[in-house]
Order: sequence, then structure tokens, then C-alpha cells
Amino acid sequence: MSYITTKDGTQIYYKDWGSGPVVSFSHGWPLTADAWDAQMFHLASNGFRCIAHDRRGHGRSTQPWNGNEMDTYADDLHQLFTTLGVRDVMMVGHSTGGGEVARYIGRHGTGLVSRAVLMGAVPPIMVKTAANPEGLPMEVFDGFRKAYLADRAQFFLDVASGPFFNFNRPGAKVSQGLIQSWWAQGMMSGHKNAYDCIKAFSETDFTEDLKKFDVPTLIIHGDDDQIVPIGASAMHSSKLVKGAELKIYKGGSHSLGDTSKDQLNADLLAFARAGA
Repeated sequence: MSYITTKDGTQIYYKDWGSGPVVSFSHGWPLTADAWDAQMFHLASNGFRCIAHDRRGHGRSTQPWNGNEMDTYADDLHQLFTTLGVRDVMMVGHSTGGGEVARYIGRHGTGLVSRAVLMGAVPPIMVKTAANPEGLPMEVFDGFRKAYLADRAQFFLDVASGPFFNFNRPGAKVSQGLIQSWWAQGMMSGHKNAYDCIKAFSETDFTEDLKKFDVPTLIIHGDDDQIVPIGASAMHSSKLVKGAELKIYKGGSHSLGDTSKDQLNADLLAFARAGA
């Protein structure tokens, strides 16, 4: 297994598949790099080098008590890039990982970045504030934390069985395999790490980060995303990122990499080829 060690001694696991122009993948909460396997396999099979890491405190990475916030997540990713010596990276981020991509560009610029993809991503900010009246009330995230502390395993099962994949929609084709995979990945996360990450993905304001994007950017979102509603996320981000292309998946869930896999794979490959 491949690891780098960060400045504070945290070990970050990563997978590195294929060869060619580099595409990086940042996963959602509380998952692992494995959430991107279908996309990595598709792009690596078509001439790209695909790199994905387990965020600190998630998956196979170590579980530090501190640093479970966006600045450190972004710095960990930058250290991975510099350690591997990669350049001209197309960065792809889902959900919390989309926030990680945004904060990376906000903190480290685009010197190593060629293009960016935000998919079902949390920016500009999820929580409702005076400046973001369309956001979700803080009570929603307090409810997440309460359910998490009460019975983390059941909470993860409930999220995976319902809103994450839209399996709670009438007529949905439910995959028990996807539910179990999500639950298994989630249960690999550190207890405090995943708890802290709820604050990180919901309360971090990425507005200024998005304004610093100066590379071609594709924003993809499902219009039936029950986890990160499109109105307060992609619709705003697409206006804040200069020249961004917005693709809306009709009826799309939060987990487009699974429930709209073929469409997403094709769109990512086309976008990657446009910059290769």
C-alpha cells in the first residue's frame, strides 16, 4: 500500500493507476478513494494517470485528533502532489471533496492544476447564513451530529439506504451492494475525524476560493440531489467561477458516480481529453 507522511506525521494512503496526463480524485464524506473506482478505472483505461487519496481520518489513512478541517485537507493534498512530482493535474472533487478542491486552489493556486471538476460539491457554503439564505439550517447539521453520536453505524446505514443514492425515491432501483459498500467505507473513518468533518463540509465558506479559479472548470450536479441541494451550491458556484461550464443531470442523485456512472464517466473523459 502507498502512503505519504504529512508535516504533522499523518499517513495519507493513496492509489495511483495508469499513465499519462494526471487526474486526481477527492472523495466525499465519510468515504474513501474507493468511491471513485469506476471513474478511475475508466480514465486509466483511456490513457490517464489517476490518483486518489483517503482523506486524513478516513479509510486507510491514519486518524489524527487534529487537522480535520479544509485548510489541512488542502495542504495534505498539496503535499501529495509535490511528493509525487505531478503537474498539470485535472482535479476532480465530489461533495466534501469538491470543497477540498476549492480550498486547494484558494490556498495553493493553480500552478500544478490544469482544470477542475466539482461534482455534487458543497461550495460555496452549505449552511444557511445571512449571506446564504438558500442554505440548509444549522439544525440539519446538528441533527447529523446527534444521530452520528447516538448510533453511528445506524446513521450511516440510513444515509446510504435513502438520500445519498436517492433509493428513497418511488420506483428507485435499490442496490444493496452500493449500500453495503458505502456503509463499509464510512465505518473505516475515525470517529472524531468524521464527526469533525460534518462542520468542515457544512460551515466552510468557499466563496473567495471559487473566485480564484483561473483554469477550465466543469461543474456537475444532479437536480434531485438530496444531500447538497443544487440551488444553494452548483447554481451559485457556476456564477462565482469565471467561465465555468455547468452540467445538470436531470433526476440525478448526490452520488452521480454510481447512479449516473456511464454519463459521468463519459463527461469526465471528454473534459480530460479536451485538456490533454
